[in-house]
Amino acid sequence: MAEAPKANLSKRPYDTQLKKRNIYDDGAAELNEKDIDIEYEEESVGVQERDFKHRQVFKGWTLLWLAYQSTGVIYGDIGTSPLYVYSSTFSSEPSHEDLLGALSLIIWAMTLFVTVKYVLIVLHADDEGEGGTFAIYSLLSRYCHISKTDPKKKNMQRLQRYGADVLPPGNLSVRTFLEDNRFMHGILKALAVFGVSLILADSVLTPAQSVLGAVQGLKVVNDGLGTDVIVGVSCAILVLLFTLQPLGISRLANFFAPVVILWLLFNLSFGIYNLAQYDWTVLKAFSPYFAGAFMVRNKTDGWLSLGGILLAFTGVEALFADIGAFSRKAIQISWLCLTYPCLLLAYIGQAAYIFQNRGAISNPFFESVPPGMFYPSLVLSILAAIVASQALITSAFQLLCQVMNTSYFPQIKMVYTSEKFHGQVYIPMANWLMMIGTIIVTAVYNNTTKLGHAYGFCVILVTFITTCLVALVALIVWRKPWYLVLPAWIIFATLDGLFLSSAATKFIDGAWFTFVLAIILACVFILWRYGKEQQWAAEDRNPLSLKDLVLRDADGKARLHGRYGGGEIYTIKGLGIFFDKAGDKVPTVYEEFLRKFEAQHDVLVFLHLRALHVPHVPEADRYAVARTAHPSCYRLTIRHGYNDHPINADLGALVYEQLRGAIVRAGATATASSPSDPSHSNTPSATQEIEEEAPPVATINSRLAALTRAYSTQTIYIVGKEQLRLVPGTGRMAWVKYAVLSVFVWMRENSRAKVAKMDVPVERVVEVGFVREV
Repeated sequence: MAEAPKANLSKRPYDTQLKKRNIYDDGAAELNEKDIDIEYEEESVGVQERDFKHRQVFKGWTLLWLAYQSTGVIYGDIGTSPLYVYSSTFSSEPSHEDLLGALSLIIWAMTLFVTVKYVLIVLHADDEGEGGTFAIYSLLSRYCHISKTDPKKKNMQRLQRYGADVLPPGNLSVRTFLEDNRFMHGILKALAVFGVSLILADSVLTPAQSVLGAVQGLKVVNDGLGTDVIVGVSCAILVLLFTLQPLGISRLANFFAPVVILWLLFNLSFGIYNLAQYDWTVLKAFSPYFAGAFMVRNKTDGWLSLGGILLAFTGVEALFADIGAFSRKAIQISWLCLTYPCLLLAYIGQAAYIFQNRGAISNPFFESVPPGMFYPSLVLSILAAIVASQALITSAFQLLCQVMNTSYFPQIKMVYTSEKFHGQVYIPMANWLMMIGTIIVTAVYNNTTKLGHAYGFCVILVTFITTCLVALVALIVWRKPWYLVLPAWIIFATLDGLFLSSAATKFIDGAWFTFVLAIILACVFILWRYGKEQQWAAEDRNPLSLKDLVLRDADGKARLHGRYGGGEIYTIKGLGIFFDKAGDKVPTVYEEFLRKFEAQHDVLVFLHLRALHVPHVPEADRYAVARTAHPSCYRLTIRHGYNDHPINADLGALVYEQLRGAIVRAGATATASSPSDPSHSNTPSATQEIEEEAPPVATINSRLAALTRAYSTQTIYIVGKEQLRLVPGTGRMAWVKYAVLSVFVWMRENSRAKVAKMDVPVERVVEVGFVREV
């Protein structure tokens, strides 16, 4: 078979070119240093371009449908802000100039933070369709050596690092500084993890805030409602909301979208009505002069009022975090064509009404509704506030999926809820934990005034972290000139800093809660990642290939390598299937089995399951077989999607059929390339190359017979169980490391998959235990 083409190493982290041995008989052949694991292959078992995750691209009606769905999920939070922004900004009736200044601040905050920064810039910093601060960090890691990679998954990480001759000198200096400075590695990792933790903490707070605020709105109708009734109804609604999550994002979005769209259109129409009915001169607030004059005139009070203005774009962090569930274009369409103009006119219309009715500042939305629209608006506002929680709940699922896939959190059950939209996930454990958390928060705080002090602090802190990370992406990934990136970063970082410092004044009054919760979550993520890196280091200390384990003497008998005693390896009847996590070299479970028992099966299979980011893998692309340099030993790679179930009771039969088919096809190749073929000539050709590399027909028949005999005898599944043993270190801080690793080992032992969960006959499973010292 012709040699696989060499990969473009500027774009790929691996080289798929495979050296091959011209040994096609089953006679004795001592392995030497030139031997490798793979002798020949039917098709590449290595990682191919199709194995990587690719951004989904949608067009036409599908894109519009996604935009419709995104409206129902993403904008519930930011879309309900007109209910409370003005009342949160002013504690008393404002002057004409101050109201105009506040409106100008709202307009430009939404324009700069949401439209320019997030929709037009940050959404382009996704990592193959995934969003959030951790996705930005993963994107940077692919273009810059700032993070360690799981040795078992290193081939699945697509590195795209630019050469020094391609990157501008200033950008190259920044990248070199980041790569050479281990302190910066830690800072970037901490920023990314903390950004994720802040959103997760906010996902506990936001449902409590939005649902409690919606139920409190009923006091407009019945002022006699007590706190116990409000809290009880709020908790019941929260339970219902989280109970609906297993339905999946698409179904919930289809249900929520009409509510949010109708709510936005109500705001749009109310804004137009108030603008035409009261004072259209408020449109001059589009001039940033009035925003600047407001800050200069009010000084400290103006700076403190930014905490209320901030509420106009709370939920913007979900806009980027939820990109994986929808798409960049869908979010851009739904924001620019619907949500943005609706919200702008809502705030403008409220300001126009307040100009003529200053007392309406305490409840501007309901005071400014047109005649006869109060009760429809009340019902719709309650429904919109309830579904506002969905933005952060969906974000939590998306971000947890990312941290699990990058080894910052143990693997817990994750359910993909759509075969068409690959990024839509649901995580049961996270869902129920968030439900418990929000109910506790609702019961403890019991009113939105207390929750409001904590509300918004996480948002602006996440946007500040995002600003810094995206600036690095612009330099290292997008290769933008530093003299364009630096001014843009200074502008947005200054704006972030102003809002952040204002929100921080409420830290003691309630913002501490989300901050502390985020710190705890970040510590859990960092602890797990540190433990995994120590585990990887222990596993990678003595990598072996077949030639390091098995030799054949002059009599053709297999023996262990001399370093392991050189004992004869006895034969066990049957087919042995060794589960291989890495997919290359020798599975650790095979090494341990061989060393412990000095025996192996008639036919061995190193089975590697490669999970892809698609619902199903076509039958033609699912299996790849290679025969190793070890006689009667094969590698089988099964590519599978998230809705495929490769491990089942028929796994042994499937392995047998795939090996048999590969051997038969190899035999057909040998027959087709035989010298007796009339087309054979003395001129070198591709056919002759196949002829030289293809095994003889007699060997093919013997391999078929050996495989069939082994399978008909018995099929055994061998899995490994790695136990980590802590070794006390030395030094003053050794006890800290030991304590951290002790927690990691405890978490690992209580979260790892059990053999009993494998859907194969338990009586055919052999578990081989072994110890790694960390």
